[in-house]
Amino acid sequence: MEESQRKRFFIQIVCAAGGMTGRLNIMIDERFLLAKERIEKIENENVLMQTYQDYFKKAAGFLLMVCDNYQFIIEGGLGKGTLEELKVRNYKLYEEILPGNYEESYANPEKSVSLFGEEYGKILSFLYAELRSIIPFAYERKLEEMVIRLELFLEVYGSFCCEQEENKVLPSSEALKEIIYWYVNDYTKDAAETKLLDMLCPESDFALRIIEGDLSDPRYLYYFGEYITDSQIETWRHLNSLPEETLKKMADTYTEGYRIGFEVGNKDISKKKTVNIRYCLGFEPMIKKAVDNFRKIGLEPTIYRAASSILQGKGMNRNGYYGTIPNKQYDFDHKDDQALILDKRLVQVRLEALKEGFEKYKERASVFGGPAVMEVFGEKSVALKDKPSAIHLSESQQKLTVEYMAASGEIQNRYIKGEERSFTIIAFPVPEIGKDFSKIFDEVIRINTLDYQLYQRMQQIIIDTLDQGRYVLVKGMKGNKTNLKVMLHTLEDPQKQTNFENCVADVNIPVGEVFTSPVLAGTEGTLHVSRVYLNELEYKDIYLTIKDGMVTDYGCSNFDTAEQNRKYIRDNVLYHHNSLPLGEFAIGTNTTAFVAARKYGIEDKLPILIAEKTGPHFAVGDTCYSHAEDVKVYNPDGKEIIARDNEYSIKRLEKDSNAYFNCHTDITIPYDELGEVSVVTADERVITIIEEGRFVLAGCEELNAPLDE
Repeated sequence: MEESQRKRFFIQIVCAAGGMTGRLNIMIDERFLLAKERIEKIENENVLMQTYQDYFKKAAGFLLMVCDNYQFIIEGGLGKGTLEELKVRNYKLYEEILPGNYEESYANPEKSVSLFGEEYGKILSFLYAELRSIIPFAYERKLEEMVIRLELFLEVYGSFCCEQEENKVLPSSEALKEIIYWYVNDYTKDAAETKLLDMLCPESDFALRIIEGDLSDPRYLYYFGEYITDSQIETWRHLNSLPEETLKKMADTYTEGYRIGFEVGNKDISKKKTVNIRYCLGFEPMIKKAVDNFRKIGLEPTIYRAASSILQGKGMNRNGYYGTIPNKQYDFDHKDDQALILDKRLVQVRLEALKEGFEKYKERASVFGGPAVMEVFGEKSVALKDKPSAIHLSESQQKLTVEYMAASGEIQNRYIKGEERSFTIIAFPVPEIGKDFSKIFDEVIRINTLDYQLYQRMQQIIIDTLDQGRYVLVKGMKGNKTNLKVMLHTLEDPQKQTNFENCVADVNIPVGEVFTSPVLAGTEGTLHVSRVYLNELEYKDIYLTIKDGMVTDYGCSNFDTAEQNRKYIRDNVLYHHNSLPLGEFAIGTNTTAFVAARKYGIEDKLPILIAEKTGPHFAVGDTCYSHAEDVKVYNPDGKEIIARDNEYSIKRLEKDSNAYFNCHTDITIPYDELGEVSVVTADERVITIIEEGRFVLAGCEELNAPLDE
């Protein structure tokens, strides 16, 4: 069904059910009014069985509330409203999916399946969640984005009404899925183009205009349309209380990390004109200064919102700006919603849309520098429930997802070349971290701005030792069952070559690690951590079994059954791959961060960005040099880092699509679970670097100083 057919079908439904007439080629504002008027009538209709009619009345009420907010916005209400009024309006938009309310929401697949059965329950739960993606579009005044979702709702409602009136039955689940399928098919091209516009083009400046406005009044936080709580208000208040020089230091560390990342990676930043800023709301006072800094470098910022719709590729991870996450269980329940309609044809539609979008913006893509990411940590942990009632990818759909990730990654790299782009990531705590928020915040600023030259010197000692080895042994203690052998590349010219990068505060802030790409053949053993957070998800007693550098087995203890635990890891660590290579081995040296985490009892809340510096860590997935292996990079001592490839990435030279996995997840062993890190030389000498959580290598004693405080 072409888009014109969809419009015709929609108008026929509206006319039949509401007695209205319309033209085929109606403008967006007319379509909006037509849809809104039809939805307003649903409250007084009783065409369907009561349980279904209640669903559509509830959904209609939500949509009309968003339409009311849209009217409020276009009439200038955001600027005129009091803080309390904006707070109430914001809360009502998200109230239904908050913990305590979500259990009774139609967005909860358990609730919908209990009412409508598995087939209809999953479809209607999906629809209810997709309708919620209308909220940000109301704030951005993107009327067409609102209209297509209102029309989707009316198509589904019309299908129920028609079947009830004509045949006294429910529409088939296949018919409902077809409506959703064509909704995704018809609007994928526009969604892909908009996503690239937001990422590549500074003129898409909705968020930037707010950031560059008046930040003295916290009402501005409600202008974004994200869920705002005391977390954002208190963060804003704390940043405004900081001395000007402290705020400047935060922004400078962030933007200098980005600039130095190009320098260290031997990439020319002068070729770039844009940088994508990703952050959590409340940090605008810092981001505003960062924008000025980037402009001094010659980069204009792009700042886009994290995805909320199936058309945008929503999932658990939030790439873009966002407020408080209303409910992680809601996100978890709907992360695989695409499985409702995903097939090979739809994958091709998405890939074609991506190609066309990049081709349209290819000039912009060529001058895009990459993301500058500001993460947050400290939110309350949530024990997620894996619900059978939620939509899940089938095995064949998982394969399609992997194929899409590989193909889309290749398309993106064609237009935004890996050997020319860079990034930076920095992290700060949010108020939910506890009563010591202010102290922890100050401590994190200190950690993020540690003397990199001191670490660089000691890390060079570690690298010089590691470069003598054939392989590294890593063993756990105190219940940690890690026992790994990590193979290293052979240095043909040790005077000019090295295996490990001396990483200070550039792309990964804060300072503190040396890392390499292991040789896969011969790398083997078990990686185990008692508790770790990866991409905001908690893992208890996670283990990975490695054979010839590949994951062969895995598990954790989050859920009741081994099957659920394996699925959790396969979905969120392996990203639906049958296996992944060990793409990185690193030794973190930031004992200051480790001690600070222990001092304030926040070890379980540290983001991997900081946690990876608090012990050795391993990444499954691609190497750290993905798509940039041919760019020669050097340590401060002048030696070339030659360990940029492994047995998979080297396949790129043969144009093999299996060269990349398009994911990279770090898993850290904390110092207090670390029994030993030793390097074994060609003549079988064993040189110990860390023993029972302490650095024992001569010249690195200062790294233990924080541990002794």
